[in-house]
Amino acid sequence: MADKNITCKDCGASFVFTDEEQDFFRQKGYENEPQRCPDCRAARKQARNSTRGSDREMFPAVCAACGKDTMVPFKPSTDKPVYCSDCFRARR
Repeated sequence: MADKNITCKDCGASFVFTDEEQDFFRQKGYENEPQRCPDCRAARKQARNSTRGSDREMFPAVCAACGKDTMVPFKPSTDKPVYCSDCFRARR
């Protein structure tokens, strides 16, 4: 296969979809060619990852191991211990 020039749908820049990349897409079972240049793909991925969990409601709690005030992504119940991230990591 020959390299293909593709126009990014976000920024309009032209980028090369190399023979190696085409082979990789085929091996992965991808049927569509990329629509965004590598820079726009990276920016989109970064934006997606930076917003993940940002709208998650957090609840105050007191760590059962060290007594430190902490925030957890679930509503703590009185029948189970809650740990701060340091103590939780140490207990794993």
